[in-house]
Amino acid sequence: MPEGPSIILMKENLQPFVGNQVTEASGNAKFDKEPLIGQTLKEIRTFGKQTYLVLDDTAIRIHLLMFGSYSIDEQTKPDTSLRLSLHFKSGSMYFYTCSVKSVEPEFLSSIDWEADIMSDAWDPKKAEKKLKSKPGMMVCDALMNQDIFSGVGNIIKNEVLFRIGVQPESLTGNLPAKKLKELIAEARNYSFDFLEWKREFVLKKHWLVHTKTTCPKCGGKLVKKQTGLGKRRSFYCEKDQKLY
Repeated sequence: MPEGPSIILMKENLQPFVGNQVTEASGNAKFDKEPLIGQTLKEIRTFGKQTYLVLDDTAIRIHLLMFGSYSIDEQTKPDTSLRLSLHFKSGSMYFYTCSVKSVEPEFLSSIDWEADIMSDAWDPKKAEKKLKSKPGMMVCDALMNQDIFSGVGNIIKNEVLFRIGVQPESLTGNLPAKKLKELIAEARNYSFDFLEWKREFVLKKHWLVHTKTTCPKCGGKLVKKQTGLGKRRSFYCEKDQKLY
C-alpha cells in the first residue's frame, strides 16, 4: 500500500492538470461520471494515503489500497481494473485497482488535517494526546493508526521503531515521556526522508530493517513477525530495540 510520501509524489505528478476542465470521464467506479464533464479541477489535496481531486461541484476521493496505481497520458486498452479516467485538453489521468468515491466538497472540512504526518498543519501535541489516551495500544498499531499518524505505513513503522530503539509490541503507555516524543518526531522525520529518497529512486537502499535479515547495528539476526491487531509484518532487533 503506498504510504503518505508516495501520495505526495502522485499529487505533484498530477498538479499540471489543476485549472483545466474535464472533457471526458469514464471507468467502472460506482458513481455517475457524466456530471464531471465540464467541471474544472480546482485543486488536489492529500490526507495521508488519500487523494482528493477537488472540482467545481464535487470532490473525488482516491485511495490506492494495496495494489492500486495511476498513470498519466498513456494509451490504454479496455481494462476492467480501470476505476476512473479523467481527460482534459492537456492530457489524461488514469486510476487502477483502487477505491474511487465521489464526496461533497463540504466533507473536506470534516477531515482532521492536523493528523496528516506530511502536512504543514501536522500537530505533534495532538498526536501525543491521542497516544496517551490509548496506553494499552502496541506501538506498531499506534503508528499505523490513520487517526493518529495519517500517511504512515508498514515501511515507515519498521524503520521508525528501529531508529528509536523500540520493539513493535511495546505498549504506548509504557514508553517513557522522552521516548514517546521521539516516536512522534521520527514518524514525521522519516516520512520526509522517505519522500526525498523516493524522489531519487533510492528508497530501498536506505532501508535498515524493513525486509532485512541482519541488524545493521549489532550484526545479529532480525526478528520477522506479524505483530499488532493488523498482523502486519514487523522486522526488528531484540538486542537493539527495547520491549517496553
